[in-house]
Amino acid sequence: AMEKSYMSMLLLLVAISCALAKDVGKKETKENTTKPKLPQTLSRGWGDQLIWTQTYEEALFRSKHSNKPLMIIHHLDDCPHSQALKKVFAEHKDIQKLAEKFILLNLVYETTDKNLAPDGQYVPRILFIDPSLTVRADITGRYSNRLYAYEPSDISLLYSNMQKALKLLKTEL
Repeated sequence: AMEKSYMSMLLLLVAISCALAKDVGKKETKENTTKPKLPQTLSRGWGDQLIWTQTYEEALFRSKHSNKPLMIIHHLDDCPHSQALKKVFAEHKDIQKLAEKFILLNLVYETTDKNLAPDGQYVPRILFIDPSLTVRADITGRYSNRLYAYEPSDISLLYSNMQKALKLLKTEL
């Protein structure tokens, strides 16, 4: 019985972030563009009262010109880990308040910028970028194999990382 619980622990660790299937050949076809989509705000549920940017380019531009750090959340709608993190993120009052000091972007697709996948394309992952447009490789989660992954139980670490991103801004710029 001991080995069994050890194995399930191991499987749990392996499964904490969703691997991203890269369908390179799969372009937008007629049928998946004409399906009626429910109206969805740019927040995609991560904080409906927050101001979210629409594209990576817009986010970089706004970060640079407002001198606010940028927080980018990569996630997928059909990834249970993304959904679980989104729920605690949206319900965390302090995070929602602090998020107002950031330029915010959440993406359900990959950008072509390799800087946004320093250690791979997995979801959910959260990166911070400062107004000099540098990805902060020094602001990471607690998993050495997926540096920018967060679980719902890591929400206080994410909160302190957000504080760190704002603090670095004051000391460096």
